[in-house]
Amino acid sequence: MNKSTVAEIRERFDNDVERFSNLDTGQLSTIDAKISLELITESAKRIVPNATTILDIGCGAGNYSLMMLSKLPNLNCTLVDLSKPMLEKAYERVSAQTTGKVDVIQCDIREADLSDNQFDIILAGAVLHHLRDDADWETTFIKLYKLLKPGGCLMISDLITQDTELLNEYTWERYGDYLENIGGEEYRLKVLDYVAKEDSPRSMNYQLNLMTKVGFSSVEILHKNMCFGAFGGIK
Repeated sequence: MNKSTVAEIRERFDNDVERFSNLDTGQLSTIDAKISLELITESAKRIVPNATTILDIGCGAGNYSLMMLSKLPNLNCTLVDLSKPMLEKAYERVSAQTTGKVDVIQCDIREADLSDNQFDIILAGAVLHHLRDDADWETTFIKLYKLLKPGGCLMISDLITQDTELLNEYTWERYGDYLENIGGEEYRLKVLDYVAKEDSPRSMNYQLNLMTKVGFSSVEILHKNMCFGAFGGIK
């Protein structure tokens, strides 16, 4: 199957701003969305308690930055997303919650022109699964590593796979059952179809190993439930 292009992904999110602005309804298809959001932001606060700058990639309507600001309220926030309507919503919401500066950049993080050693915290919520081949994953992780200040952290909450195919089939079967319980068989098929079309997730092991390879001094698993996980690395 040909995967969605960047333009197709942008269009889908342009049309879904209100849903993604509400954590209770916007992330029903994500198992433990609230738990993972709490874990990665609280961990970031503890790793870099004196943080002044965050980068929120694929920020959507700003949920991750808002949770971070509830813990560290004066942060300067850089919000990056493909979707202009999402960024406008995120800017409106985030600006109201911080005394710091809020910058918005409409682009793919892979194309973003940002300075190295700039951020204390990088948040990547449900975004890296859009990366494609190994080279794409590696160059993106190298870039994120370089953007962090020494001692800073990259915190990820995302869709993941298993390395063992038998177990991967099992976890996705379980995920399908979870979706069916929420919205019936039609909802199950709809979500799994767009995951197949749009996403190319990698396992948590793959991403943790890649973080170590590109230079992170330590990596941590915070949470895992079937094909979703929260984890991160410290520069």
